[in-house]
Amino acid sequence: MNARDAILGRVREALRDVPAGEAIEPPAYEPPAPSGNAVARFAERVSDYRATVREADDVAATIAQVCAEHEARRLGIPAALPWRPHGVELVEDHGLSAGDLDELDGALTGCAPAIAETGTIILDGGERSGRRALTLVPDLHVCVVERSQVVATVSDAIRALDGGRGPFTFVSGPSATSDIELDRVEGVHGPRRLEVLLV
Repeated sequence: MNARDAILGRVREALRDVPAGEAIEPPAYEPPAPSGNAVARFAERVSDYRATVREADDVAATIAQVCAEHEARRLGIPAALPWRPHGVELVEDHGLSAGDLDELDGALTGCAPAIAETGTIILDGGERSGRRALTLVPDLHVCVVERSQVVATVSDAIRALDGGRGPFTFVSGPSATSDIELDRVEGVHGPRRLEVLLV
């Protein structure tokens, strides 16, 4: 008998008293909600991923400041986005081609829920998030996150998305990979720079 046979034999023995064809329902598990302020935890976790987090009382002015710091003059936006900074050319995305998106200096969007536990922003393809290509092609993503959108856990976010349309994109910091020689390379699968504005 080899090790595989021994392991399978123990599994069969453990399942001997389970009626054939009856599914075993695992117990429900709900991870405990993190303690403390969810918005502060979200900001801390997002910062851990090398994203920049800013408090923004005047959203349009803060967006303009971010654009000036990154020398971003042209931003792609979802057509229904309510925040319109002055001094920046805003290009509404009505199906811009990949080439057109690549010529932009960045993208400005809102989001669906944001998760404090993991520092994750969820984009749902809706009126404020825009389509996936808008936030994947330009090198800078400026994302406005309303405090009321921050939920404590992944489970809370999934419940908040229930019934929503997709596709959903979960963003935890700027795009990065360490696949090649274990050297971190940013901007391979999306924007190298992520600016999160908490409003």
